[in-house]
Amino acid sequence: MSDLGEIARRKFFNSCFDGALTCAGIVSGFFIMFLSEPTRNVPNTVIITGFATALAIGISGLWGAFLSEEAERKKKITDMKKEMAIIETDDEETIDHSENNIKKTKKKKKKKIKPTLLERAEYFATIVASLVDGGAPVLGSSLPLVPFFFGTVLTPIHFIISYIVLVGLLVYLGVFLGKISGGGRVRYAIHLVTAGVVTLIVSILLGKIAG
Repeated sequence: MSDLGEIARRKFFNSCFDGALTCAGIVSGFFIMFLSEPTRNVPNTVIITGFATALAIGISGLWGAFLSEEAERKKKITDMKKEMAIIETDDEETIDHSENNIKKTKKKKKKKIKPTLLERAEYFATIVASLVDGGAPVLGSSLPLVPFFFGTVLTPIHFIISYIVLVGLLVYLGVFLGKISGGGRVRYAIHLVTAGVVTLIVSILLGKIAG
């Protein structure tokens, strides 16, 4: 009733992809600093920065998605009720006895009714879509950070494994899109991996310019 499946899939891909590329930029930035000063960098720095960014993206996605989805779905229900001429008020008659005059007035009283099946479905869809929009970027940002939990000193192996995880995540998202579209899984995977490579190249160029 609320098209939740389509919306959740779209939000999962967009948010997870955003999180993955954000993490790619963070890892690339630390990789550039590692190449310039290999002995002054520790894994904890990458982990703290990466997870702080992941949580910030997740909270932003959760909050923003909930507010926007709630507003859009409320508007959808309101417009539907207008089209169906559903009026949620009834008249209540009151009598004014002031100055010995009997005066009848009508006051509109909002009728309290139980949420309809559509309203419950829309509310449920809002909650689920918000959780997906908030959780997917955290997942996309966190997975490439896993290698940095091992060891006390940064080595090139940390970055190599992180990039491998990142490429694997982008390939999975490409296959995910291809499955939704019914074909072209390899093409989608190549497009997403290319986006990751471009992020790496841009980060390196910015590092060289800043250096």
